Amino acid sequence: MWMNVKPWISMRGVSRGLSTVVLAVGLTAGLTACGPGVSDADTIVVGGKNFTEQDIMANMLTDLIQKDTKLHVKTKTWLDSNVVWNAMKNGSIDVYVEYTGTGLANILKEKPMTDPQKVYDEVKKQFEQQYHVTWLEPIGFNNTYAMAMRAGEAKRLGISTVSQLAAKSDQLTLGTEQDFITRADGLPAMNKLYNTHFKAVKSMEIGLKYSALTNGKVDVIDAFSTDGNIPANHLVLLKDDKHLFPPYYAVPIVRDSVLKAHPELKDVLNKLAGKITDAEMQKLNEEVDLQHKKAADVAEEWLKQNGLL
Repeated sequence: MWMNVKPWISMRGVSRGLSTVVLAVGLTAGLTACGPGVSDADTIVVGGKNFTEQDIMANMLTDLIQKDTKLHVKTKTWLDSNVVWNAMKNGSIDVYVEYTGTGLANILKEKPMTDPQKVYDEVKKQFEQQYHVTWLEPIGFNNTYAMAMRAGEAKRLGISTVSQLAAKSDQLTLGTEQDFITRADGLPAMNKLYNTHFKAVKSMEIGLKYSALTNGKVDVIDAFSTDGNIPANHLVLLKDDKHLFPPYYAVPIVRDSVLKAHPELKDVLNKLAGKITDAEMQKLNEEVDLQHKKAADVAEEWLKQNGLL
């Protein structure tokens, strides 16, 4: 059953893409150097990609497995996306949190779809058939692209959807990275679907977008929907009412052979099913990125607060 599906907003970019072949080869070699013994009968290897959200989720999976099973856990975080997936395929990693949109477009190379349930069903079916990997229940949050504005400004202009943004876009300046300006499913797709015509488009580094928005140098930016900067800067995300951006729901995935050997893992990891909303994930990311807490501590505290640890 689909857990806590909300209207999705947009799509995570570089951090979740499959990238850099040389880096992938080097890091995968490092993971496999331990040989088949990495996943001993009583040891589970949890992986995580190279951004904060993944570090938090990897620690949550680790804590749950350690608390609710007799298995030992090795945790390998801050790995390139391509490395994590290749390590799972070759058996060096047993479980990690993947995103439905990444599974569909980047790994399966299928055309994007906008229905969250259909995307989940498709990746679940094809990963089982092609890779013998099981997608468990969605955790709840959707880390995708979203258009963000200052809350006060959005309220003043009466903008809560991208359609409403488009209607007033000729009065507004968009701040975004060059990738979003040029990629076919970014600004060009928005312009075509929503008929947006911004007064100006300013290209800038990803790290500068939020300060440019909060300082009033731009009026709207593209953001990641679970970014900790959203609550920290009192921003609002506009509803993608015409469903431009694909869904990227977070889901634990596990190798079938591991589930067969340790069937208890299914119920243990599914304790997260539907538990974390976009807003909650924003807050967790904020605690690490902006309050400088350790991801492991943030993960542990959330699990305790929610009665899972």
